[in-house]
Amino acid sequence: MKLRIKGNSLRLRISRSEMDRLVESGRIEDTVQFTPVAGESFTYSLEHERGARKIAVRYAPGNVAVVVPTASVMRWTDESEVGIYDSLALDASTSLELILEKDFACIDGSDADNTDTFQNPNEAAAC
Repeated sequence: MKLRIKGNSLRLRISRSEMDRLVESGRIEDTVQFTPVAGESFTYSLEHERGARKIAVRYAPGNVAVVVPTASVMRWTDESEVGIYDSLALDASTSLELILEKDFACIDGSDADNTDTFQNPNEAAAC
């Protein structure tokens, strides 16, 4: 899973096998270890919950989880669905943009770069 943080936005891109694990287990996660000291890491995860009605974010020091309704994840598994997009209002003037996307193959990338990616819907164009 790839994480991009820019300003007040989180973008997660997932591979085919990660999509399969998300559907099967309900959760995928990755951890960045910053130093050799145990606990000095950051874990980010993507989960789905049947009872969820909208996307939510759970935050604790060293951990952020994006929680999506199960129905939204099931729709996302369709080949034609690129991603799930939402904006969470944090207060009257601030929001957090959430971008969850399939990791598509780069058309002009090497085969190694395209391992476990989704077929690019723009095969005729360059990345």
